[in-house]
Parts: sequence; C-alpha cells; structure tokens
Amino acid sequence: MKNAAIILLLIIILAGGWYLWSNKQPEDSNVPLATASSFEDCVAKGFAVMESYPRQCKSPDGKSFTEDIGNSLEKQNLIRLASPKPNQIVMSPLIVEGEARGTWYFEASFPVTLYDGKGNVVARAPAEAQSEWMTENFVQFKVGLKFTAPETDTGFLVLSKDNPSGLPEHDDEMRIPIRFR
Repeated sequence: MKNAAIILLLIIILAGGWYLWSNKQPEDSNVPLATASSFEDCVAKGFAVMESYPRQCKSPDGKSFTEDIGNSLEKQNLIRLASPKPNQIVMSPLIVEGEARGTWYFEASFPVTLYDGKGNVVARAPAEAQSEWMTENFVQFKVGLKFTAPETDTGFLVLSKDNPSGLPEHDDEMRIPIRFR
C-alpha cells in the first residue's frame, strides 16, 4: 500500500511537471505579434490566406480580414458577372460579360458604369442582352467599355437594373471593386 502511494505521488509530480513545462511561455512573449489593418495589408505582409470565396486572411495576432468582393454574392440570384471578377486589374477596352434575369433588363439593355476610386465616372454604356430578354430566366449580356486609365488605382464597376419607372423601390445594382493597376 505504501509503495502504491509513493508511485501515485510520483506520477502526480511528473504529470504536474510535464504540464508546467508544456505550457511555459516563450522567453520573448513580450514581443508584440505582427498585425495587419486590412485584407490587402494582410496579404502584402505574407500572412496565411484561406482560398475561400471571398478569400480571408488571418494575421498572427488572430485578426481575420475578408476580401471585399462588393455585393456579388447578395445579387447572384439576379445577376452574375463572368468577367471581370472582383478586384481584377482591368484596362481599356473592358469587356463586361455575364448573365442577368430578364427582369434586370428594359428593352434588352441595362446601364453599366465604371467609376474611379474617387467616385468619378470613367465609362458608361448599356449592356445588351445576347438573346430573348423577356423572361424571368437568366439571359447572357455583354458590353465593351472604352476609357482612359484614371489617376486612382482602384474603382468600382456598377451594373444597374434598368428602371424606366424611376421609382426608387425598383432600383437595384451589383457593385464590384476593380483595380486599374
């Protein structure tokens, strides 16, 4: 019985020592962890990027940043953009292609506007339906935008639902970020 108590005490001491050793803080624990302030900053610093959609980047200090893809996920049941993709570098002429529900069109078209990072219009043209648009199904569209590269590095591509009534309750748009360089 005495031997069993000694062995049990020895096991407890060894387990406690192992626990303390395995949970000890590194000597440089006062060194601050690297951090980032945005998704772009996180990627630029080489931190881990999850290949999800939208992509996510996690910094060593535990902060997580999600790539801005505009509202394309929210609008995917109404309009889908094949090209360009969010955050893609674009140049003139920019070919915009995808598919939208027939209800997005009026008279087989809807407005597409390219903005620079300051909100200035860089280019505007109507996207044209590539087949019969008087349906509630998806209809392919295409438009070419010619423009002069703006001063800003970033901007937005806005695909607006055509709203001949002018009533705000019928307004809708897909807005995605793009890059000029």
